[in-house]
Amino acid sequence: MDVPAGRLFFEEEGAGPAVILMHAGVADRTMWDEQVEAFAEEHLVVRYDALGFGRSTPPDADHAPHEDLRRLLDHLDLGRVALVGVSMSGGIAVDFALAHPERLRALTPVAAGLDGYDWSGDELLRQFGADERAALEAGDVDAAVELNLRVWVDGPTRRPDQVAASVRERVRQMQRAIFERGEPAGQPLPLEPFAITRLEEIRAPTLAIVGDQDVPAIREITNLIATRVPGARKHVITNAAHLPNMERPEEFNRIVLEFLHSVEA
Repeated sequence: MDVPAGRLFFEEEGAGPAVILMHAGVADRTMWDEQVEAFAEEHLVVRYDALGFGRSTPPDADHAPHEDLRRLLDHLDLGRVALVGVSMSGGIAVDFALAHPERLRALTPVAAGLDGYDWSGDELLRQFGADERAALEAGDVDAAVELNLRVWVDGPTRRPDQVAASVRERVRQMQRAIFERGEPAGQPLPLEPFAITRLEEIRAPTLAIVGDQDVPAIREITNLIATRVPGARKHVITNAAHLPNMERPEEFNRIVLEFLHSVEA
């Protein structure tokens, strides 16, 4: 489907209350391969590639990702939906909850980013950002990909051999594809005022999920969401870093489906 800054690729499967699966910034819609079948038994499952990822086009202008999501829901004639967003898309889901509360049935931010959060206090991420830029400027895509794997897949305390090789390889391929597309012509625009100042406004039932091996800043953001969104719940998945749905799919599916069932009931 067309959106103002490009074209979105999406897939849908199943029938029932709609659940939108939104991918991380190191991935694309295929990161949800272990969720679609389980969720589609009782839900209409929609997953899509954000602009610049997977089979969607790179953005040719600045754009608001939460409004691209709203346009997708309009295109599919969906009313109130449940959002499950990881990392980058966790932040997009929070923005959507604030911009379009009437369209939201349930909110599940997973290892979410959050616009307005001060990242400067996280030395690990500051160093990661500098090293990634240096690798890309030198044309060393392999090194940049490996840096992302070490931070987002392994986490700050685990060795690569302590993480499933299949997960690392899938993320390696997705991240490499993102880098190989080059810099997009347009950038994502956050909601204003920033979401971090408005969490108390969210009224949708909310379940915040994080892996215990994720970076400290993401764990702190999860705590902010869980404590400041009225009635929010939190679940920590053990021995998982930034992509817990890929590392611990059975636990992830069970926790999220139980949450959705409780909302639908």
